[in-house]
Amino acid sequence: MRGPERLVLLGHPVEHSLSPRMQRAALKSAGIALDYEAIDIDPLAFDSLIGRLRELNAGGNVTIPYKERMRIACDEVTPIADLVGAVNTFWFDERRRLIGDNTDVGGFKAAVRDVMGSDPSELTVGVVGAGGAAAAVLAAIESWDRCIAHVYNRTPERARILCERFRSVANPVDDIGAVAGAQLVVNATSVGLRDDAFPLDPSMIAPGAVVVDLVYRPGETAWVKAARTRGHRSRDGIAMLVEQGALAFERWFGVTADRAAMWEAIPKS
Repeated sequence: MRGPERLVLLGHPVEHSLSPRMQRAALKSAGIALDYEAIDIDPLAFDSLIGRLRELNAGGNVTIPYKERMRIACDEVTPIADLVGAVNTFWFDERRRLIGDNTDVGGFKAAVRDVMGSDPSELTVGVVGAGGAAAAVLAAIESWDRCIAHVYNRTPERARILCERFRSVANPVDDIGAVAGAQLVVNATSVGLRDDAFPLDPSMIAPGAVVVDLVYRPGETAWVKAARTRGHRSRDGIAMLVEQGALAFERWFGVTADRAAMWEAIPKS
């Protein structure tokens, strides 16, 4: 399988991202002589950059705020990316058609298995957020056994629209207390990425609930730390980051990613 000739991460901002460290470790382990570059891109430059990447036969990842925009730019998307409505992994095929995939779903499922020990069954999940990350969460929930989701967003209409796409498992809620009362509570927003803000007051979370934050920061997010202090099993977004990155690597090159090397490349504090 012919892989990309250049690898990039597209987003705004991207300076916090650990993906370059992680993917460079995977590339080195596989003996692939490529670098992985993070590009902080202005929204007005997005379309022209896609054209340049097509010429370079590039592949890569997409992060906030471009996952939905990349979905629209693609010539073809995988079924899971179509379901989620967002693309976080892309490459060009032999005809230079832009192909999009979503490995966030697999990444989220791995993060939940990491903290819970198995895929959930008969569980209520509370989700904060209604963007591409929340859609990936709902796609994962849809694949679990008899699980349902309560979705809260500060713009209720966005939550309603998202839940309509996943109506078999998701319903919008106006009261964040419904999210806090779930057995698994997920932050699918960017709150806590740049500071110690909480997407949800940890004191509201039901006793025994598991907490998963899709945001990651060196040394964990403040929300995860606060939840753990209150006795909750908690994980930040690192497990999801590694698995979605490993799955992306496998899409690009058709070889197994060295997950141990990727974990080792991540700073511990």
